[in-house]
Amino acid sequence: MAPSKKGKAKANSALSTRSKPPAPSPQDNFPSCIRAVPPSSVAITIHAKPGSKSASITGGSINMQKDCFGSCLVGVQIDAPAKDGEANAALLDFISSVLGVKRRQVSIGSGSKSRDKVVIVEEVTLQNVFDALEKVTKCC
Repeated sequence: MAPSKKGKAKANSALSTRSKPPAPSPQDNFPSCIRAVPPSSVAITIHAKPGSKSASITGGSINMQKDCFGSCLVGVQIDAPAKDGEANAALLDFISSVLGVKRRQVSIGSGSKSRDKVVIVEEVTLQNVFDALEKVTKCC
């Protein structure tokens, strides 16, 4: 009888030691529209609505807003027209004031010519961003 292969024995023993489910990540407690970007940044998925009368976060709670694909979005009305980058600049100014960070910490990661954007906020925690957005959506 031929000896058994050592590789299969190691694979079977490795599977039996991985019976523990993975520990929940800190991301699990937050909506999908707010996610951590290592090492110390946060990405926020935003649906911008330029040309509004005033700048504000729309909706009752950031946990409830979904696009047609089921992805979470933070709705933001912008009081600047979507022309020559004015709405993007106003959006970044508004987000920095809502989060209480400096304007240079906020940038557009993707979607600069689209209504759906990803805004990157540097040197903040996921919890700080979530708390600031929840505070704004609940008070108005």
